[in-house]
Amino acid sequence: MIVGFALFLTAAIGLAGCDSGEEQAGPPPAEVSIVTVKPEQLEVTTELSGRTSAFRVAEIRPQVSGIVQKRLFEEGAKVDEGQQLYQIDPALYQANFDAAKAALDKAVANERAERARAARYKELVAVNAVSKQEYDDVMATLTQSSADVATAKANLATAETNLAYTRVLSPISGFISRSSVTEGALVTANQATELATVTQLDPIYVDLTQSASDLMRLKRAMAEGRIQGAKDGKAPVTLKLEGSEEQYGGTGELQFSGVTVAPDTSMVQLRAIFPNPDGELLPGLFVRAIVKQGVLENAILVPQQGVTRTPDGKGSVWLVGEDNKVMQQPVMAIRAIGDKWLVTEGLKAGDRVVVAGLQKLRPGVVVNPVEVGAERQAAGADAQPRQQ
Repeated sequence: MIVGFALFLTAAIGLAGCDSGEEQAGPPPAEVSIVTVKPEQLEVTTELSGRTSAFRVAEIRPQVSGIVQKRLFEEGAKVDEGQQLYQIDPALYQANFDAAKAALDKAVANERAERARAARYKELVAVNAVSKQEYDDVMATLTQSSADVATAKANLATAETNLAYTRVLSPISGFISRSSVTEGALVTANQATELATVTQLDPIYVDLTQSASDLMRLKRAMAEGRIQGAKDGKAPVTLKLEGSEEQYGGTGELQFSGVTVAPDTSMVQLRAIFPNPDGELLPGLFVRAIVKQGVLENAILVPQQGVTRTPDGKGSVWLVGEDNKVMQQPVMAIRAIGDKWLVTEGLKAGDRVVVAGLQKLRPGVVVNPVEVGAERQAAGADAQPRQQ
């Protein structure tokens, strides 16, 4: 009896010791979600705001004075290059043309007679039938007659040009505005008020602005080879219309960037050109342009929830080491790409970044890291038997 009681007491003490050991072991490591850094190729894009502007604008003004006889277009319609828009009364200019043509005929006839006379005097002076002075006078008269012909031709060309200017033509193809004059109106050559305006909308310009610092940072990255620039220096551009996430169908090209920085805004002017066959884009529209400026090799992207920032804007992440201990790592996160940050400094391939469970962390704490993709696979595996 005594021996049995002693054995029972010894066993109870042993069990109590086991329970105390388990309590001393503490809770298991906290589970955190991580992503493993994998460099990837990233297309570098920039979203800029801007406004559309017409490719070409022609203000129609008369080049001769007169009364408008006809207006030969429909306001707001599309007109072609060389199409007649107005007819100015040509009567006076037709008369000037006829007079100039008659003057030319007269000058040509006089020159022909003087040329024949000069030919005869050349033979006579050779045999001393006329004096050398008389021959020189005839040659001078011939030269004057030739000059009269040249003057008459110039006057005829002027008269012909003025007569042609009575037909007011469109210098470009595009859409024409309303007319500022009607039939019977008196117009004057090179007047300040235009008769109408023709606007070419296909293609169309999009004027954009970008901060000088962003542009310099991009050029520096291209010079260092970290970003491969667009082919032929022409970056493709897509558009989103004002108040809409819908993308405009056509793709444009970036044409140039300004060589000066606006002192009041520190912005540089950019210009893109877009096809606009249906006239959907009108001058003055506010748009947002997505400029594809190059390709960044070995880009490091980290989910935004994994990056914390101090009040002064500096970023940091929590890294899980090989021994599953966490430490804080400063990083340079320069821009948001969707739901991720583009990190240029502080991380390398293979680093394990904590993206969920950050509130449990402090330096040196041991954690149980679970890859974000592995969590989804495990959840799917658990759900599959229940579906069966």
